[in-house]
Amino acid sequence: MKTNKSYTKRIRVTRTGKLVARKAGQNHFNAKQSGSKRSGKRVAITISLTAKEQRRFLPGT
Repeated sequence: MKTNKSYTKRIRVTRTGKLVARKAGQNHFNAKQSGSKRSGKRVAITISLTAKEQRRFLPGT
């Protein structure tokens, strides 16, 4: 089964096997937000996929 490339471009697999992605809505229109809000958007979030979803979208992991 082929890997879903749109998933792999957005998700990074850590050395321990966790799935990490960027928060949504942080690319543009951030100038009017406070500095604390902008710096909070830099933090990556951990994603939890079920085994079925992981087999479907990321078969190599």
